[in-house]
Amino acid sequence: MKTPEDFLEENGFASAANIDRDGLVATFISEMENGLSGKPSSLPMIPSYIGVDGKVPNGLTAAVLDAGGTNFRSGVVAIPPKVENRVNRPMPGVKGEVGEEEFYGAFLEEVRRVKPLAKVDRIGFCFSYPAEATADLDAKLIRWTKGIKAPDIVGQFVGKELLDRLGGGRIAIVNDTVATLLAAKATEGDREYSSYLGFILGTGTNTAYVERNSNIRKLPGLDASGRMIVNAESGSFDKISRSKFDEAMDAKTGMPGSNRFEKMISGAYLGPIGLEIYKAAAKEGFFSKPACAKITGLKTLETMDFDNFVANRKKEGRDNVLDAIFSDIADARMARRLGLPVFERAAVLTAVHLAAFVIKTGEGVSATSPVAIKADGSTYYKTASIQFEDSVRRELDDILVKRRNIHYEIMPQMEDAPMIGAGIAAMLDDAI
Repeated sequence: MKTPEDFLEENGFASAANIDRDGLVATFISEMENGLSGKPSSLPMIPSYIGVDGKVPNGLTAAVLDAGGTNFRSGVVAIPPKVENRVNRPMPGVKGEVGEEEFYGAFLEEVRRVKPLAKVDRIGFCFSYPAEATADLDAKLIRWTKGIKAPDIVGQFVGKELLDRLGGGRIAIVNDTVATLLAAKATEGDREYSSYLGFILGTGTNTAYVERNSNIRKLPGLDASGRMIVNAESGSFDKISRSKFDEAMDAKTGMPGSNRFEKMISGAYLGPIGLEIYKAAAKEGFFSKPACAKITGLKTLETMDFDNFVANRKKEGRDNVLDAIFSDIADARMARRLGLPVFERAAVLTAVHLAAFVIKTGEGVSATSPVAIKADGSTYYKTASIQFEDSVRRELDDILVKRRNIHYEIMPQMEDAPMIGAGIAAMLDDAI
């Protein structure tokens, strides 16, 4: 009988050991360069018009809004980094359709509450819905996600509309990945970093990094000698080989063919990939007849359950459907052997694409001035089946430090990184 590894390979699943690291790094960089120059690319490479130069002095405070899900938060970001006077509210439009005045009214109420408590005039706003960034740090809403129903806002410049109702002022709108990158500025202290990456790996994934303006397609008013943060939308990378399991899972999603890279590494999809593997393995006779029947009838598999099962970890207060399906010891052992490569592959792909962004900065040539990576997200920090962060570090050490003498540093995890980063955007008065 064929081994589980043979079965995965026959179906096009590249194990962690068989991923072509150098080839994928080169392809990622090529796609980045195409996107930066305006050529066809799966990576949009969206300019943020925000730089990273300058230190953030202790004692500054900024009024901050944070919207990107079904709730929005407001508060005051202080340096050293902490969030004060925090309030959580339902995102307008999440419980039913709202018009312009009701939508902006909810934000106005919070701005009026926190702005008098801040020392800097500019408002920081982490706005993590699909939007086009502008040179004056506004954001034009492209579409809603997360079920928000506020159709009148689509196509509007959210910052301008908010400030018009406020009676003027200044605002800096960033998405959550750009904000995560900026959060690194809050804790750098006297440490010298040559460049920065922001990376989110949770339900979805994205990366932002700092690029020389001279490498970005010509934009009005752009100082070619400077640098700015670029939002890569890295989850949309599509120059990567996928297995039959990835393709079967993708075909069942709401947008087949989109965000191919995201669907190979992020939390919304690892469980569904595992389910496709298990169902195909059942047809090949890898499990007992009772287990085959049960797994074939399973409709969905959450990544949390898949991860906990592969880790052989019992989550208190949560029944795991896989524990019941693979109750036989031999079935459980086989299922874990088939499932573990999904997480191992995700860790390697995570490291490879982070390495590509570090290399693209052109920095990190000195160990005393590394490229800072600020990571956020539940998949990155909470995956239990493997030591995910350690796996990523080992890969980065090999790809960057050992083979290219490029130095990086993954900064400590920070609570409220997007909110703090939005505060930093308000404090750093260096819009491009």
